Amino acid sequence: MTHIEIRVFAHATEDEDKVLTAVRNTLPPRISENITFKRSSLTGHHGNPIVLFEAKIRDKEEAKAFLQKLASSLSSLDKEALANEIEQHVEKGCLYLRLDKQSAYLNEIRLCTTDPIHFRIHFKRANLKEIVAFCREIGLIP
Repeated sequence: MTHIEIRVFAHATEDEDKVLTAVRNTLPPRISENITFKRSSLTGHHGNPIVLFEAKIRDKEEAKAFLQKLASSLSSLDKEALANEIEQHVEKGCLYLRLDKQSAYLNEIRLCTTDPIHFRIHFKRANLKEIVAFCREIGLIP
């Protein structure tokens, strides 16, 4: 694993600080305190303002710590679902995960597809089999 990219959208109806708190809640404390988000202003489909926050975790140990926290926080049901559809989460040497923004704000880590926090975990020259083996080893999937 080389690095992790984090992306999250804050819609006009959302409090940007709460959105960032939700993201920080998914991260181990050491990373959460030091991570810097790049802020971009976008316009939605209907002309509504949207803010995109992006950050990267470049340190391999911190990236691993994030995945370990994720593995220990996800429910066995989410891990099972991820294991069953892992092929849909892996593309070009990256593992894509989407976490529920609302739940994350409440300190609960859950997978979801609607209005999520996006995580793209980059692996160096890894194929599906190697990524699956890594996910098993770290406890992300059973």
